Amino acid sequence: MSAAAPASALFDLKSAAWTLTALRLQSADVAQLAAALDARFADSPGLFDGEGVAIDLTALREADVALDFSALLPQLRRHGMLPVAAMGGSPAQMAAARAAGLAEAPDAPAAARTEPARPVQKQVVRAAPIEVVREVEVIREVEVVREVPAEPVSVPPMVIDKPLRSGQRVYAKGGDLIVLAVVSFGAEVIADGNIHVYAPLRGRAIAGARGDVNARIYCTCLEPQLVSVAGIYRTTETPLAADVLGKPALVRLEGEKIIVEALGA
Repeated sequence: MSAAAPASALFDLKSAAWTLTALRLQSADVAQLAAALDARFADSPGLFDGEGVAIDLTALREADVALDFSALLPQLRRHGMLPVAAMGGSPAQMAAARAAGLAEAPDAPAAARTEPARPVQKQVVRAAPIEVVREVEVIREVEVVREVPAEPVSVPPMVIDKPLRSGQRVYAKGGDLIVLAVVSFGAEVIADGNIHVYAPLRGRAIAGARGDVNARIYCTCLEPQLVSVAGIYRTTETPLAADVLGKPALVRLEGEKIIVEALGA
């Protein structure tokens, strides 16, 4: 009889990061939420396409209302979302989320967008083996050391010169993203800084993924499923104006509103 292979040869434990969309609930009524989801995403059935989401319960925390996760999660999956975590809820709400198989993500910093840079601090986290960081980062590691730089570090832009097909995702961490080929329907481009697409943009573009409200999206042919800046997004359910649809355009954030402007106007 052959000896069993040692466990260390069968798997490795490594840190990894993913981009997640936060779905903030304003109501605990699952029937109303299901109707609202249908109304909002009826015209864009492939928008999420298995994309991971974190359920944000911040707006429901004070009322401490019970949420039926067993009824809610199938409604989210029906629209292509993949619920993986919950955040911001009361102790009872978070306990219900864990019982439903969701990971617990830490609450978002209250002043994430406006707080000035602070001196470098290091914090060693030894608690849970799974940590989900607000706006998108999921880090799996037993021990995590976080550093907050006092000054922003310059990161060279990431350049993509090949077409991105449906299901492909590119993330430029800490900097800008430049795409020289088509971003197809169902593909996704993400950057912590600006996004430049010198070809048709038909998929999803997410700039300022870590909360940079000054990030922008530049495109020579704007035909997107979704555009987002610092967590504020606009989908195809809001038609683009004729002067920007399929033409060179700029996407930026003004307050809490996405602005789309023609380039060269």
